[in-house]
Amino acid sequence: MEPIIKEINTNVMEGNVQAIEANIQSAIDAGIPVSDILNEGMIAAMAEVGRLFEEGECFVPEMLVAARAMQTGMSLLKPHLKNAEVESAGKVAVGTVKGDLHDIGKNLVAMMLEGAGFEIIDLGTDVPPEKFVEAVRDQGVQILALSALLTTTMPSMKNTIDALNAAGLRGQVKVMIGGAPVTQNNADQIGADGFSSDASRAVATAKGLVPIKG
Repeated sequence: MEPIIKEINTNVMEGNVQAIEANIQSAIDAGIPVSDILNEGMIAAMAEVGRLFEEGECFVPEMLVAARAMQTGMSLLKPHLKNAEVESAGKVAVGTVKGDLHDIGKNLVAMMLEGAGFEIIDLGTDVPPEKFVEAVRDQGVQILALSALLTTTMPSMKNTIDALNAAGLRGQVKVMIGGAPVTQNNADQIGADGFSSDASRAVATAKGLVPIKG
């Protein structure tokens, strides 16, 4: 591994935003392939952060700072990714369902998915079913990631799936759900395709829902 890639990897994991900006520019200037910067530098770092989180060796604040550093790096890389035609892992629309204004979990899921190479459309909070439907119909998303923190807003998840059925779009998209009160049983009951108990596992869930390329 190139020394600058190793630095990117370390600085993403440590959440060192200023260093990441310098590292990414140095790697681009040195002519290192953009795909190597992305995959070996940033995606590998976020995968390791996810592993440490699952093993109880790092916690949500550490995941957030790492994800922010990764986002900084991604914003610098994005123009180059398009030029290099680096393929995204898939397109995901994330949102907290209607009636729910909580966004920390949703934001962390979005950042972890982006760190894994997914293209993210963030619909925000208090998202009505029709807005999720629009994302499928108009933006061609492959996965909807629905979040809820309140038990009182969980029915909005089923309403969203019902709206997809009514629009004739359910077969075109996978739906994954998550949030503090949400369980696999809830996912089964409403006909969701996937469930994740935390942001780290959301990456594996999303990867399992998109067709394998190649």
